[in-house]
Amino acid sequence: AAAPAPLLALALALRTLNCFLVQTSFVPDEYWQSLEVAHRMNIHNYGYLTWEWTSSLRGYSYPLIFASMYKALQLLAKDNVQLLIWVPRLAQAVLAAFADVKLYSLVQHLENSETAKFVFFCQLCSWFTWYSCTRTLTNTMETILTIFALSYYPIKGSKIGNSCKYLALVALAIVIRPTAVIPWMPLIFNHFLQEQRKADLILHHCIPVGLVTVGTSLIIDRVFFGKWVLVQLNFLKFNVLQNLGTFYGSHPWHWYFMQGLPVVLGPHLPFFIHGCALAPRRYRIFLLAVIWTLLLYSTLSHKEFRFIYPVLPFCMIFCGYSLKHLRSWKKTAASFLLLSNLVPALYTGLIHQRGTLDVMSHIQQLCNNSQQSQAFVFILMPCHSTPFYSHVHCPLKMRFLQCPPNLTGNESYVDEADVFYSNPLGWLNKEFYNDTLLPSHLILFNVLEQEISSFLALRGYEKTATVFHTHVPQGRVGSHISIYRRKTEMNY
Repeated sequence: AAAPAPLLALALALRTLNCFLVQTSFVPDEYWQSLEVAHRMNIHNYGYLTWEWTSSLRGYSYPLIFASMYKALQLLAKDNVQLLIWVPRLAQAVLAAFADVKLYSLVQHLENSETAKFVFFCQLCSWFTWYSCTRTLTNTMETILTIFALSYYPIKGSKIGNSCKYLALVALAIVIRPTAVIPWMPLIFNHFLQEQRKADLILHHCIPVGLVTVGTSLIIDRVFFGKWVLVQLNFLKFNVLQNLGTFYGSHPWHWYFMQGLPVVLGPHLPFFIHGCALAPRRYRIFLLAVIWTLLLYSTLSHKEFRFIYPVLPFCMIFCGYSLKHLRSWKKTAASFLLLSNLVPALYTGLIHQRGTLDVMSHIQQLCNNSQQSQAFVFILMPCHSTPFYSHVHCPLKMRFLQCPPNLTGNESYVDEADVFYSNPLGWLNKEFYNDTLLPSHLILFNVLEQEISSFLALRGYEKTATVFHTHVPQGRVGSHISIYRRKTEMNY
């Protein structure tokens, strides 16, 4: 049965509101692996590609979606910086709303409208979904495509299964983010076991779908890389076989079970556990997909909350099942879920880590200035802290501290950011030995100010703005961001 139209209208309205109530940064990949690449693809004379692209670790299929939006805005003469920032996020919000409704339809078909409404409610009030679903992360698109694929998955007792559709959506998710294969391994294997015409499934569905999606991905990457490259293989080789992701931090093996999933589920956790105990046997495959994903990700040293985001919709099915069976406690439990998720959703969406986005509006102002050609912005922060040209949209001279991993195998390798932070004052004096090389603007976290205060004073820098970033400063990340401008005869 199709979901009622009012439900879609509600989801669209909520996700649009969601989009505008998320004004914080999460992880650099949100911009550097999508919008920055799209900006470079669309406006060839300026933009920035990180080491992943020069090493052919990422594919152009996902950024191409945003590059198309940028191109449309350009053709309509509407490519101003605000639209470049918000249109991709609104598009993501619309897709998220359709995914919410697909989840409702799936449960409505498998159970009934009442259970479906509870699952839909759990999905809408999940703080982590609220925090992530309108972001331009590959993990977000992977999660959305997983929900769409799930709605066509031939679960036992279901009549809406469509092998071709669900496999095509899974293949598309894998093209966008190769790790999307992980939660689907048990589901596809289960489908294969229960399928009577196994040869047909492989010959008429798996092989054609695989060839079309991989072929399309190969052609797109051939156009933009200028050579044939299978990025999905490079991605898995780097992250799994060579385990080079540890360069960005490592956690103990049990992290996803002790911290990852409990934090991502948040107040939904007791309902998830209760739902797992109650749910019928045919839902065990969904639980198996969750456990399998957590176990497989646990073997990799580098762990992040967003990596397990694609299993959150599976968890919501169990949470909704739990709510439905609470009898007299339904209203109390629903009120608790709504209120307890509201606080982290609003805090993480509007307050925590907002400075790195807010500071971009200060940089944007330099584009309107007649001195744009003489402006030079240096972002003295942990690398990729802020977005770049996708949030400035003018060929301003900008630089940030580099931090590519050790790709050469050099045992004494230290990246530029680490060299800088080991001796900030010495590094600046060495790098800018001549006044003509000095940036017109410096952007830095307040924790660095004291250490380089003599350089700032000697070179004639004055603080022009302070921007709030976070209540929980850690290490190199301060609570506020300071903007410094160099005083010269000609002010920028």
